[in-house]
Amino acid sequence: MKTILCFGDSLTWGYDAASAGRHAIEDRWPTRLAAGLGAGHVVIPEGLNGRTTAYDDNTSAAERNGAKILPTLLGTHQPIDLVVVLLGTNDLKRHTGGGRAFEARIGMERIVEIIKTYPYHRGMAAPKILIVAPPSFVATDDPDFTLLFSHGIEESQGLPVALAMVADEYGCDIFDASEVCETTPLDGIHLDAENTRRLGDALVEPVRTILARA
Repeated sequence: MKTILCFGDSLTWGYDAASAGRHAIEDRWPTRLAAGLGAGHVVIPEGLNGRTTAYDDNTSAAERNGAKILPTLLGTHQPIDLVVVLLGTNDLKRHTGGGRAFEARIGMERIVEIIKTYPYHRGMAAPKILIVAPPSFVATDDPDFTLLFSHGIEESQGLPVALAMVADEYGCDIFDASEVCETTPLDGIHLDAENTRRLGDALVEPVRTILARA
């Protein structure tokens, strides 16, 4: 049995821009990944709206700093064979990550360090890591999301390169979500149901390949 932890933000949680609610369970990308992998795999979705890589957000009742909550999740779900990390979008907020792809890069470095160095239970190895670069933002007429993220459209286009640098340095795998899906103009940053499904389906073979390695 292989265990895959999907650690992310609202894209993993399944935020639906059309309803301001949540996509149906069957449409969320971790669910599609699980269906594609089939028997012998457990896919654990751990998504939270607004989650950053390593930056505090004191406007939320929940702990949005991924670096603070990740050790608890690693301890909860171990042994884990693979962690799929889809973060970086909220690092492009100016009041949390600073608004640049650079902050996402150094935050992702911290996430990877935590996964690699966590004191796993006796005999349990550190999991492999797949970094998924978030899809690029698009322009939107939504006034709140325009205020929050419009400055980050260009920066979001730099996330694949920034996060690939982390993957190269730490020996992780990388996947660019923009190659298979695109964000909705309803708010400029989230995925509609079709694109969320598309992402989960596209991750099946990369995940299989990573898990098959010795």
